[in-house]
This record gives sequence, C-alpha cells and structure tokens, in this order.
Amino acid sequence: MSEMNQITEQLLRMVSDFDGAFTGAYNIRQDGECAGRQSSPNIRLENKADGPGLVIQVLPGTKGETVYIPACVTHSNLDDLVYNDFFIGEGADVVIVAGCGVHADGEEDARHNGIHRFFVGRGAHVLYKEKHVGTGSGAGARRIDPVTDITLAEDACLEMDTVQLGGVDTTLRKTTASLAARARLIVRERLLTEGGQQAESDFTVTLTGEDSGVDLVSRSVAKGHSRQVFRSNLRGLARCTGHSECDAILAEQGSVLALPGLEAKHLDAALIHEAAIGKIAGEQLLKLRTLGLTEQEAEERIVAGFLK
Repeated sequence: MSEMNQITEQLLRMVSDFDGAFTGAYNIRQDGECAGRQSSPNIRLENKADGPGLVIQVLPGTKGETVYIPACVTHSNLDDLVYNDFFIGEGADVVIVAGCGVHADGEEDARHNGIHRFFVGRGAHVLYKEKHVGTGSGAGARRIDPVTDITLAEDACLEMDTVQLGGVDTTLRKTTASLAARARLIVRERLLTEGGQQAESDFTVTLTGEDSGVDLVSRSVAKGHSRQVFRSNLRGLARCTGHSECDAILAEQGSVLALPGLEAKHLDAALIHEAAIGKIAGEQLLKLRTLGLTEQEAEERIVAGFLK
C-alpha cells in the first residue's frame, strides 16, 4: 500500500467530493497501486486473483451505503489498467462513486483505463457516479478510456451518471448492457471538450427480457477545434421500451457526429432516438446580455445550465 500524495488528494476532491476522509467502504487507486482501502460489514473489497483490480461484493439487502473506488494517475509516462467486478446482491440499494483523474506533468502521456463489470441481482438498485477530469501543464496527453459492462437481473435498476467537463485530451467511453425482464437502465452523460480534445461515446444496450427499458440521454458541448462522436445501439429482443437522445451545442470550430442505431426483433419493441446539434440560440444570448452580462459571460452561463 502506497502513501497518498498531494496531487491525488486534489484529484479526489474534484472527482469524488473527497473532504479528507471517506466513510464506509472505499479503495483509493494511485498510479496503479492501492493508497487506502476499507471494507464495511455489508460491502467487501478484495484483490482480483487473475489481474490488477478489485472484486466488490455487496451483500443482499444492503441499503443506504456508498462505496468509493476513485482512481488517480499523478504523473506522465504511466498507463494504468484496472479491472473491477461488482456483484450486487438481491434487493440491495447502494451508491458507487468511481471518479477518475489524470495529471500530466511531462512530455509523455498519462492514461487510465478502467474496465468495470456489474452484475446486479434481482430487485437491486445501483446509482453509479463516474466523474472524469484531467489536470497538469505537461505536454503529454491526458487520456481516460473507461469500459463498462452491465448485466441486470429481473427487476434490477442501474442509474449511471457520467460527467467529463474539461481537461481530458482523448477519451473513448464504451458501455454495454444486457437487461432481463423488467430491468431498467438510466444513463445521463454530460460532456465538455475544448481546444483539440477528442471524445467518443459508444453505447450498446440489449433488451432481452419482457418489459425491460432503457433511457439514455447525452448532453455535450464541443468548443475550440474539439471533436465528439456519439454512437448508440438499442437492441430490442422482447417487448420493451428504449429511448436514446443526443443533444449537443457547437461553439467556435467544434464538431459533433451522432450515429444512432435501433434494432427491433420483436413486434412490441418500442425504440426511439432523438438528436439535436446546433449553436447557442441568439435570443438566449441577447436576453442574458440585456441583464448586463458580456457575450462570453452569457455563453458560459448557458453552457453551465445545459450541462447541469
């Protein structure tokens, strides 16, 4: 176990609301090593036997607990890869905070790649919060490439709240999910890119059980010369409901490519996709400027509200 350094503490405050200490179950990953770990009576964290990462087991019926598993890369020339498996017991209701921060201080890249697998038991509910940031003045790229694979049992629900609002130069975010009968997946993605940053989000959701449902909403802002790609593929194999929505604002020379996909293989699979890409409306800017804001201040206010 390594000692937590100052950069890690700063990143933790940004990605996981760290106030000097975590309560309950937690694991702090720093530069590929453990900088602190604690289990609780209902949530056990153990090393994986077959590679770097954790096995997180939440006992059936666990209610009102939060487990923190932030990961921090605090210098350039590091490529951190970790595999975490979550086993959520039947009827549990928990919050998982999995923030990630990368700090580049040199010419080489700083990268974190977290591969998370969720196995959510019957009737369980999970709120999964994932916030990504990049910091540091080094020339090396700050890269975060998360992979999330979700398996929801009957009547299970997972809410995924994922945020990246600056500092990450490149990111490829892949999410796959399989839903059993009456399972629910709710995704809220918020994304800001600036300068020459690039971001790609790729969602594939397979609705295999009767009356399963997914609601996927992505809101993003592309500024500078940044580029974003949004892909979604909803596959309805039974009577189910699926909704995918991509709303993006362009500023300066930013670009966004939205590639929705719907695949229905059942007569009662009801799948919908919505997409809207455009600049900030002129009347919004005018209204705020009449209240005394500069054009830049008005634009910042609109973007903040859009990504809230």
